[in-house]
Amino acid sequence: VLIALVSVPGNVLVIWAVKVNQALRDATFCFIVSLAVADVAVGALVIPLAILINIGPQTYFHTCLMVACPVLILTQSSILALLAIAVDRYLRVKIPLRYKTVVTQRRAAVAIAGCWILSLVVGLTPMFGWNNLSEVEQAWIANGSVGEPVIKCEFEKVISMEYMVYFNFFVWVLPPLLLMVLIYLEVFYLIRKQLNKKVSASSGDPQKYYGKELKIAKSLALILFLFALSWLPLHILNCITLFCPTCQKPSILIYIAIFLTHGNSAMNPIVYAFRIHKFRVTFLKIWNDHFRCQPKPPIEEDIPEEKADD
Repeated sequence: VLIALVSVPGNVLVIWAVKVNQALRDATFCFIVSLAVADVAVGALVIPLAILINIGPQTYFHTCLMVACPVLILTQSSILALLAIAVDRYLRVKIPLRYKTVVTQRRAAVAIAGCWILSLVVGLTPMFGWNNLSEVEQAWIANGSVGEPVIKCEFEKVISMEYMVYFNFFVWVLPPLLLMVLIYLEVFYLIRKQLNKKVSASSGDPQKYYGKELKIAKSLALILFLFALSWLPLHILNCITLFCPTCQKPSILIYIAIFLTHGNSAMNPIVYAFRIHKFRVTFLKIWNDHFRCQPKPPIEEDIPEEKADD
């Protein structure tokens, strides 16, 4: 609940800032808005459903499955949005002069749509049959019951661990994580190469230009750390569940792992938004206009490029 109370307002503020500031309408901020939408849904929908599943109400099997799938869809969307932002930041470093012609709003919209479609496919796969229905039905019939099984709704009771490990983790979580590692390594390599040559790709002060790129690289490294910290513990526990069924997992570890995955949504406004100068200015404008009733002068939309990614 605490995470939701932080995540929802924080990410709504990100979306609000893009709406009121025309300077926040390029491709980069489209990816950030897509991430913010997913994170709002995590706080407003996924966390309440996770609490409901933890309570374990008595439901039909497919009803419980429908409650579990939004968690998979929205968390997968968040992961793919993180990857899209990492790729976008890489392109800003790799091709700074051609970036705006290569990464257009149209292409960004296509990438965002692709991320959401993939998330729906991955998250709804259990609804298409990769679930624990056969095992539950066997136990249901063995008890002499008929009709659709009625179960105590728990995530692991309806979602197959084979799906979570082999498909979700090994295909849709671990590869993006490894890809981000490679992207960040390449970004640091390019910046070091540029600093050694001391050739600026912008018309401004070279030190400011490279300082901006270094800040971007540090942000990417921070994203990598938070992504791994938030997601790996739960997936490691899933692997233990699958490969070592007799191993005991302390409940506190499971709760901490789930807490971290949801907490990543609350971290994102800070990591992606508050480190960007345009967002900081817009947040201050929104705060003064709507919460302190002290309107400020209009936002400067032509903010120097060296400040755009501070």
